[in-house]
Amino acid sequence: MPKKIVILNGSPRKNGNTASLTAAFKRGAEEAGHIVTEFFPAHMKINGCLGCWNGGKDAAHPCVQRDDMEKIYPLYKEADIVVLASPLYYWFISGFLKNTFDRLFAIAEADPNYENPKKLTALIMAAEGDEFQESEFWYDHLERHIGWKSIGKVLCGYVAQPGDTNGKPELVEAYNLGKSIK
Repeated sequence: MPKKIVILNGSPRKNGNTASLTAAFKRGAEEAGHIVTEFFPAHMKINGCLGCWNGGKDAAHPCVQRDDMEKIYPLYKEADIVVLASPLYYWFISGFLKNTFDRLFAIAEADPNYENPKKLTALIMAAEGDEFQESEFWYDHLERHIGWKSIGKVLCGYVAQPGDTNGKPELVEAYNLGKSIK
């Protein structure tokens, strides 16, 4: 049975190094028969979380704010796998991805215990250097805290300009990760 996969790509570059990694992942996952939807929050209108604790009351509109998160919410709820993809910005994920992920709390607010829906997850990142530790620390703790299960990480360092991923083994790694999903 095909899995539904949502990629939240926190890069502002739709043709950058993070996108080349997610494209390889997506190609592998689609070849394995899965359905993949990729969102680029940098090109969407997504407001920051207000911390109002008023979400989750309306299934059709999980958050009190009306913006492009309403395109993400239904697919996120149905997704079996959520891929968090980002360039490394100051040793962490981009603000675009963090902002989007914060807004997913509205879905947890629909649960009486504020539990997030259980998902499989993957982390895909590209960076000018290779200092992924802070992002991995966040991802590993996020996974444990909200009860998700990681299927893998693809961390591609020393790629600053678009196209720098060409010929990098992490492209094959991303493809294989997508292809390996059962």
